[in-house]
Amino acid sequence: MGKKIAVLAGDGIGPEITVQAVRVIEALGLGISMAEGAVGGAGYDAAGDPLPAATLALCEASDAILFGAVGGPKYDALPRAMRPEQGLLRLRKHFDLYANLRPAIVYPELAHASSLKAEVVAGLDLLILRELTSDIYFGQPRGVRINEAGEREGFDTMRYTESEIRRIAKTAFEAARKRSRRVCSVDKANVLETTQLWRDVVIEVHKDYADIELSHMYVDNAAMQLVRNPKQFDVIVTGNMFGDILSDEASMLTGSIGMLPSASLNAKSFGMYEPIHGSAPDITGKGIANPLATILSAAMLLRYSLGEEAAAGRIEAAVRKVLAQGYRTADITEPGCRQVGTVAMGDAVLAAL
Repeated sequence: MGKKIAVLAGDGIGPEITVQAVRVIEALGLGISMAEGAVGGAGYDAAGDPLPAATLALCEASDAILFGAVGGPKYDALPRAMRPEQGLLRLRKHFDLYANLRPAIVYPELAHASSLKAEVVAGLDLLILRELTSDIYFGQPRGVRINEAGEREGFDTMRYTESEIRRIAKTAFEAARKRSRRVCSVDKANVLETTQLWRDVVIEVHKDYADIELSHMYVDNAAMQLVRNPKQFDVIVTGNMFGDILSDEASMLTGSIGMLPSASLNAKSFGMYEPIHGSAPDITGKGIANPLATILSAAMLLRYSLGEEAAAGRIEAAVRKVLAQGYRTADITEPGCRQVGTVAMGDAVLAAL
């Protein structure tokens, strides 16, 4: 039976960039079927829910999810449970997508586009592994209450179980075995009890991976080191909140957040694949969004969930080729390049295939 992908384009530029990735997958001729579902603000507009039951059923009947982006100003006044981002969080929790892989690769043609000096980032190939289904984003209790002094007080709970830490640590060490065999675990063990447990468990798991070099770094230092000397890192493994922040920081090392794909996987290799950028309502409908992060996310989908390594490699080679040919969207433009829009960049990748 053929493989099936649930395509959840979402809001803002989500539909514009996702359709380019769908075109690329179709061009490979793998016989993969794709079906669309509404999510985020689009889900709320269609069914009064950021994750409609029909969309969840579609995802459950698929082998992987290709995701666009969610959110927009028109939904900011909704109750928190109905906001677009809740659809994304609920998908992560429902499918137990605990491992978020965010590669940050600096293509030779884009080293100049980084906010850092080209010599600092040239050749960068970094993988940030972010735990995705626990931490302060999901911990209970949480809320806003009136405290004893009679003023409003907001509170969230940072929680990690030993098993949650153990499985993401194992994933990081396994990933490092396919790379340069170095893992840096990022925490705040000098302040937070939760992350002291994180460090302790990572050290315990490391005993089964003697071939991997393990180091530890406090998150504030890691943030500094990413802009000081990013090439010192191979694999960074960290919790949900720290990973959210550090991976966005790392994205700017590459020149544009529009270049970074991501994969969110569970223990059965079912995954959701999405660009790490948001819905960008300021450029929605202008036809200038960079689709390359979504196209590269499709390559990760083929590799990790469908086992199509050769096809994934073809997509990545095509992206490298169009960059070498000088094609650029507005976010990575430079003098003398071929500046193109969203569709034309998709066309260029298809031609390179």
